[in-house]
Amino acid sequence: MAEIIQRDGSWAFDGTTIRITPGLHRSVPLFRQTYGEIAVPLEAVAGIVYEPERRRGRLRMRLREGADPLLQATGGRLPEAADPYRLAVDVDRSGVAEYVAEEIRHALLLDQVPKEPTKAYLLPGPPVPVSVRSSDGTVSFDGTQVRIDWADTSDRVKRATGPRIIAVGDLVQVEWLPNSGYEDGFLRFVTRETPFSTRPASKLPAEKDPYALDLWGNVRRDLLTALVATAVTARLPHPSAQAGVEGADTPHRRPAAVPAQADHHDVLLRRLRELGELHRDGVLTDDEFAMTKAVILRGFQGSGP
Repeated sequence: MAEIIQRDGSWAFDGTTIRITPGLHRSVPLFRQTYGEIAVPLEAVAGIVYEPERRRGRLRMRLREGADPLLQATGGRLPEAADPYRLAVDVDRSGVAEYVAEEIRHALLLDQVPKEPTKAYLLPGPPVPVSVRSSDGTVSFDGTQVRIDWADTSDRVKRATGPRIIAVGDLVQVEWLPNSGYEDGFLRFVTRETPFSTRPASKLPAEKDPYALDLWGNVRRDLLTALVATAVTARLPHPSAQAGVEGADTPHRRPAAVPAQADHHDVLLRRLRELGELHRDGVLTDDEFAMTKAVILRGFQGSGP
């Protein structure tokens, strides 16, 4: 057993699994403490390195692409201190850190673990149900559906539409960008109804998009929305399967789940009808109505065959 225990957390390697446990000290970010213990199978590891510094070094683990739904959902945008695959090491424990890194590297060599991307997730992601209260509302996921309950401070268009409930089978992708304190973030759910031409990102700003949480408040708490993003991502098709569909050398490159053109007409008419009702009820101003209608029409026109 190779193990290192620090105020920042602990790593323990038993030959097959690296068990990462966050520290309980107040200096440890809320996200890592909430995400909890992570058991990383050796086959998910691409490499490990210890980076010594004058006062404090760092252990860093690199996972194989596609192995972890957390890394897939966050796209490497987690703040460094919130990265669970990084451990701050006191200078007097640098020898232990080097030993742990060497033991893992040796096991990778013996087991001949490939560095190529995986074709399935090797880590499960956070357990469900999971619920997070953010600056724009509360988002929950029970394994089968996402529910968004808007806050009193949410845009009035969102509040007028009521809680948003999305079945996991209707989801295509989750987009997440953290609130940095200098720039707002968002958690957006892309559904099968989202026009193909506007993927992967909706053209509506997050503050007005009824399928997105606008993250503008408490940075530490808003970061927890990555828990929901990860839990949902873990239950969507693996990116290798999506890449296989999109990269196929066929005349039809759209995923089979994308609605046919006739279905697009139904979606368009329903959205325009809902938009008109909001405008008539005074929820949308003339300018807001015109802008949102233009966005919907542009997306629809660009999604044609």
